[in-house]
Amino acid sequence: MPLIGEEDRTALREQFESRLTGRVSLIIFTKNLDCRFCKEVAQVAQELSELDPRIRSEVFDIDENPDRVTQLGIIGVPATVVMGSTDYHIRFYGTPAGHEFSTYVQDIINVSRGDPGLSQQTLEGIKRINVDTRIQVFVTPTCPYCPQMVLMAHEFAMANEKVHADMVEALEFPELATKHDVLAVPRTVVNDKYAVNGLLPEPLFVEFLLYSTGLLERVSPELARRLEQ
Repeated sequence: MPLIGEEDRTALREQFESRLTGRVSLIIFTKNLDCRFCKEVAQVAQELSELDPRIRSEVFDIDENPDRVTQLGIIGVPATVVMGSTDYHIRFYGTPAGHEFSTYVQDIINVSRGDPGLSQQTLEGIKRINVDTRIQVFVTPTCPYCPQMVLMAHEFAMANEKVHADMVEALEFPELATKHDVLAVPRTVVNDKYAVNGLLPEPLFVEFLLYSTGLLERVSPELARRLEQ
């Protein structure tokens, strides 16, 4: 039984036809045991690939493909890599369902076009980052504010190869959620050290990254307030 309804399939097919310009690979990592939603994540990727010839999906077992896992830095399953002509370090850990499905679709479009769609001011800020930086945005499927944080993180990863950005479904990765004190979502963690709750405006998100990577010594009163929450 299809997981994407016919009406949504029609709308997505039209959207992809008009907006995709390049090829996109949806690389899925699964395993046979102890992975509740692996089958569904792989099926959704397959159904998306059927909507446009420029989208293809591949499925790898995490235990049977250690070289591929190491190459792409996969930390758990189910995992989805959205890759274009290059690896923009965009990852979904867990099911990109509910509100997060819109982010998944927009990522496919952005990666196909090779354009994160960010303002010039944001691009200039993100390109200042010169050290490897991992953003993890913890989400749940019913969170209405999470998709925008995830999408911004993925756009930042497209803008700077030093930036890696993960969506992490908190309920599917409880150990990671516990490690990072995820009591509400979205919760955004940078380099396992700095964390902030809630949806940040784009300029404040850039400021948070610059502070987290040591490029800012002081932060604005608004960001200081957010960091104390």
